[in-house]
Amino acid sequence: MSDAPVSVLSSMATRGLLGALAEACAWPVVVESSGGVEVARRVRAGEAVDVVVLAATTMRQLAAEGIVDPGSLADLAVSSMVVAVREGTPFPDLGTEAAVRAAVLAAPRTGYSTGPSGQHLLHLIERWGIGSQLGGRLVQAPPGVPVGRLLTEGKVDLAMQQRSELMHLAGVAIVGPLPPPVAADTVFTAGIARAARQVEAARRVIAFMASPATGEAKRRHGLRPADGRDEGAAAGRASPPRTGG
Repeated sequence: MSDAPVSVLSSMATRGLLGALAEACAWPVVVESSGGVEVARRVRAGEAVDVVVLAATTMRQLAAEGIVDPGSLADLAVSSMVVAVREGTPFPDLGTEAAVRAAVLAAPRTGYSTGPSGQHLLHLIERWGIGSQLGGRLVQAPPGVPVGRLLTEGKVDLAMQQRSELMHLAGVAIVGPLPPPVAADTVFTAGIARAARQVEAARRVIAFMASPATGEAKRRHGLRPADGRDEGAAAGRASPPRTGG
């Protein structure tokens, strides 16, 4: 088995987490992150990458297309969609679905992503029947650009995106998650690409990234373990599996 690094291509929501896990992994791992739509396009085009990490729905579609190995799919983490504003500005009420609808209507400009959180917001706007009222007040961040950056640059006044993409941005204040009737969680899944060159090493890297030992790192980066457990926090940081030899 080659000692070449395992290449990982992911969407932006898991960038921080995967970077931390790559440092903890016994096998050399190189992580690149971009907008989810762009990642899917590159993988479909046959780019040489070993592991792909995207939203579960996208990964299962890629598996159905034969782009990633269906048998290699492993859910890694869950991310919640949250609402954020610029630091120092008033927090809108998010206690009920009606309050969230009112907050979106009241915001001069609302920013959203090209990923699952953005799709969820557009679904809610359609459900609420307020698209015509919003007009040009919806601002979509370019692929790979955190919606929080639009906040800090003064281009939007309200932002909705994955917690993991907003929590570490200076100048951004997270108000909180959406209430249960309209809450949105996204499961992020890893799989081995059809064009992978380090298949066996990739399989072991995915097993480590999905293991309970990585629970504390997932929480630290605004995500939760996909299996709902976090044994790593209680047991201490476990050693990643040895992948050489």
